[in-house]
Amino acid sequence: MNLAADSDFLLGMAASSRARDAEARTRLSYAQQRSQLICLDSPTGLKLEARGFELIAEIKRRSPAEGELDANLASPIDQAGIYIDGGAAALSVLTEPDQFSGSLDDLQEVASQSTIPVMRKDFLVSRYQVREARLAGAAGVLLIAAILEADQMKAMLESAFELGMYALMEVFDPADLDKCVPVLEGFGAAVEGECCKYLLGVNSRDLRNLEVKFDNFAKMAAYLPVEMPWVAESGLTEAVHAETVAALGYRMALVGSALMRSGDPAGTITAFRQAGQTGLAKCS
Repeated sequence: MNLAADSDFLLGMAASSRARDAEARTRLSYAQQRSQLICLDSPTGLKLEARGFELIAEIKRRSPAEGELDANLASPIDQAGIYIDGGAAALSVLTEPDQFSGSLDDLQEVASQSTIPVMRKDFLVSRYQVREARLAGAAGVLLIAAILEADQMKAMLESAFELGMYALMEVFDPADLDKCVPVLEGFGAAVEGECCKYLLGVNSRDLRNLEVKFDNFAKMAAYLPVEMPWVAESGLTEAVHAETVAALGYRMALVGSALMRSGDPAGTITAFRQAGQTGLAKCS
């Protein structure tokens, strides 16, 4: 894989994910996985309001950049309920165990009770892990362009769409875009009917060194295809940040740490959405 030599954190996460993938296959074969998937109903679709700014609210126990985040977390289900009450459009659940203290159990617990779509967030590297996410109740998956080759992306997206899931494709720089946009375009329109099939997320955190570069949202906006919904990821710590990215054309934000640290997560979601709406008005 042609990644920069200084991609220590990102490469480490990808290697760890491949090891988890291999171990999971010893417990549940592809054939067993497929037979279980046949019994599942279609997942809840991700709807994006025509003129609204929405939040994907994230549940994560810790962050390698910020440390423990779950001091006030009674349970993932309780946190999810607060997010839903605040008006989140979707939930994101970290399942990476080593650096984020996440698990598929957290995902399954939240998805079993949620009335809105739930996304698995991890450093996914295989079709197997996409199907694993669906078996745990996920309606969507996050895919990181920087750790996937084009053929891997295509295979993983095919699996997601076959299962009725949506995909959030994460990029950091124009090179990521050059790799993933042609693959996404091969699957047709990003939005089908009322639901998103795929979205394009820009991460302001450089996963090679974990530095946040908020101006990356503005830099990348010049390159993003307008026919795909844009999601701003990482670095949004206050409502004014939602207004800033919305004014650039972003339709959603993925927010985790700010909500996990908030004394009023529902109120924080409301404030972010209102600020985003103000920003969208400036954009149009």
